[in-house]
Amino acid sequence: MISKIKELSSSVIIYDEKNHQIGCIALSGGKLQGYTSTTVSILRSHTIYIYNERGKQISAKNCTSK
Repeated sequence: MISKIKELSSSVIIYDEKNHQIGCIALSGGKLQGYTSTTVSILRSHTIYIYNERGKQISAKNCTSK
């Protein structure tokens, strides 16, 4: 379970409720959009990428308007 997030210049570090690092996500030019207790959302070039608490991508959604 995600307890807190630390956003660095090039990555997002994910911590659990015991303040142990449980995951890391490279921003790769993206921007942290938010997080819940189980997911982290990163926006990169019109696409929102959703990651689990371990930093594994679980989905992606293109956000361009049509």
